[in-house]
Amino acid sequence: MFDDRLFREALELSELPKGLPLVAGLTGFADAGGVVTQVNKYLLDSLESTRVGTFNNDELIDYRARRPLFQFEETHLTDYEPPRLSLDLVHDELDQPFLFLSGYEPDFRWEAMSHTVLELIAALEVSTSSWVHAIPMPVPHTRSLGVTVSGNREDVTDALSVWRPTTGVPGTLMHLIEYRLQEQEHPTAGFVVLVPHYLADTEFPDAAVTALQSVTKATGLIFPTDALREAGREFLTGIGKQVEDNHELEKLIASLEKRHDSYMEDNPIPSPLMDADGEVPSADVIASELQDFLAKRQPDASEPFEN
Repeated sequence: MFDDRLFREALELSELPKGLPLVAGLTGFADAGGVVTQVNKYLLDSLESTRVGTFNNDELIDYRARRPLFQFEETHLTDYEPPRLSLDLVHDELDQPFLFLSGYEPDFRWEAMSHTVLELIAALEVSTSSWVHAIPMPVPHTRSLGVTVSGNREDVTDALSVWRPTTGVPGTLMHLIEYRLQEQEHPTAGFVVLVPHYLADTEFPDAAVTALQSVTKATGLIFPTDALREAGREFLTGIGKQVEDNHELEKLIASLEKRHDSYMEDNPIPSPLMDADGEVPSADVIASELQDFLAKRQPDASEPFEN
């Protein structure tokens, strides 16, 4: 069915459940705060997953532009881990299955790649498609991180999108896939996390949490974020100490806070993930609410996939 030069199945697609949501995160352009990198690693390391198929590196990568790393020990090579772009079947904390497209953004064959992804979405009767991305913005780390939402999910856009520009943007493969999905009227949402520009080159755990919360809003999936939240608290404590010791940085943060607060006063968009005090509920509260939600769905909507 698919061009085996591009996509190689590890499982028979007929063995997979139909109607699952698709979540995607491709590293490459921008990835401010290491958001996509963190999300991909955290989900595959923290959740049960099964490889559905992989994409062929030799068709998609310019090796001379981004050379893979080999481990060299004294006199010989000891390890080599090739780049990965794969589709996996993953189960969230409530054992809800979803499809996860993750790995690098291809250098070549974007049209062929997007065509293949759309074929997979059609063959697996994917219910909704959501993807995450991140860009640097002049916003302070002392405020809740916002997202810009693209796609045709008006319910998600109305609830979460805090910045809605009209402008040209450098394209990514996921932009192309989203554009094609919109042409087919397939429910899709892209979440771009707005990361403080001065933290764009570091791994910012809170930004990864914001990305996962956004996907939760779009899909109802629940992700384990306790370790990311703890890392985020430690990270912000370290940033706070640096700000205290740097008067110029302190002035910059104060200026960003003033601009941010002024903008949000004119564009209040309350997040449904927050309570009346503007705090994010605990994981137990969210899980309890999602269990109530799932109990009201169709009987087969939350059945786990049996390997």
